[in-house]
Amino acid sequence: MTAATPALEIKGLQKSFAGVRAIRDLSFTVPKGHATALIGPNGAGKTTVFNLVSGVYGIDAGSIHVNGTDITRMPSRQRIRSGVARSFQNIRLMGHLSVLENLLVGQHVRASSLCALITPYRLIPNHKWKREARRALEESGLGQYADETVGALPYGVRKRIDLVRATLAGANVLMLDEPAAGLNPSETNALRDHLKALIASGLTLLVVEHDMHFVDSICENVVVLNFGEKIAEGPLSVVRKDPKVREAYIGSDEE
Repeated sequence: MTAATPALEIKGLQKSFAGVRAIRDLSFTVPKGHATALIGPNGAGKTTVFNLVSGVYGIDAGSIHVNGTDITRMPSRQRIRSGVARSFQNIRLMGHLSVLENLLVGQHVRASSLCALITPYRLIPNHKWKREARRALEESGLGQYADETVGALPYGVRKRIDLVRATLAGANVLMLDEPAAGLNPSETNALRDHLKALIASGLTLLVVEHDMHFVDSICENVVVLNFGEKIAEGPLSVVRKDPKVREAYIGSDEE
C-alpha cells in the first residue's frame, strides 16, 4: 500500500544568516488532517522555519513540498494559492475595519483575475465572499462579531478572527505561531475547540507553541528544535522524556 502524500514535507532544509547557521539539515513531515507542533527554546529556529515555508526567506539548501507540490522556489503569494497559509505571533488585523471587512481583505489572495481583485464587494449586498465570510464566522462561533470594529474586541476574539481569516485564504495547511500566547484560560479553551473543529474538517496544522498542555491537547506529534537542528520527534509523552529535550527545552526538573 502506497503511503499517503504528506500535507507538508521538509527535506534537508538549511539556512544561514551572516555566516550563522540558523537551520541545520532539517527534515520532517506533517500528515494531512493532523496537527503537528514545532517546539524548542527561544532562538531554536521555529519562526525561521515558518518564514522559510511561507517564502519570507529563501532557503540555502533543501526542499519544501505542500501536498506533493514543490514550493521551494515559489513566490510567497503563489505559496498561499498552493494551499499553505500562516498566522503571526502578533495579530495583523486592521483595527479600524469591521470583522467582515478584515475577512474580505484576506480573501483577496484568492483572486484569480484583475476583475475579481477589483470587484466592489461593498456595493454588492450578497456578494459570494461576504456569504462565505459570514458562514465561516458562524461555524467558528463568532457570527455575532461580523459587523463589529476589530479594534474594540477582546484580544482572544481577535486571535480567533485572525485564524478565520487565514483559513479563508484557501489554505489546507495552516501554520500557527504561538496561537495561545496572551490568552486567558477561557479564551484558550475556545481556541482549542476552534482548532479541533478545523482539524476534524480536514485542515492540517503546524503549530509553534510554548504551552505544552495546549500542544498535548491538539497535536499528535511534535518536532523539537535546538539551535536550528531537530533533536527529537514523536508524541509529546515520548519526546519530553528524551534527555536532550529535557536539557534543551523542558528542563531537568520537569515531571
